Amino acid sequence: MLIYMLAFKYRFHGHGSLRYVYSHGDAVRSRLMTVKYSRHPKRKQPRVAVVVSKKVYKGAVGRNRIRRRLYEIIRKELALVNHNQDVVVIVFSSDVLTVPHAELEASVKQLFEAAGIYKNA
Repeated sequence: MLIYMLAFKYRFHGHGSLRYVYSHGDAVRSRLMTVKYSRHPKRKQPRVAVVVSKKVYKGAVGRNRIRRRLYEIIRKELALVNHNQDVVVIVFSSDVLTVPHAELEASVKQLFEAAGIYKNA
């Protein structure tokens, strides 16, 4: 399976933007992760970040694998996301590493739907 990185224009740059979403954004939670999101009216495309702390998984290899799995799912969903959204996915459980891909994909889609960040939501 070939995994591509998220394009540069869809990623957050610097901690200031993340801090803004943390403090001013709304949140939707599931058993495995939380999606924090906020609108940014001047943006022309959505920005996405996946945050996995050392408390979730100690090893960098595991944390990066979790991140890559989520970025791949999110990359496929970007065409459906509103253009002015800032989205941060915060992982709380190391189970994300072992959950089957279809179940993880369904969880992400359900959180995005609940957050109302899709274009027709």
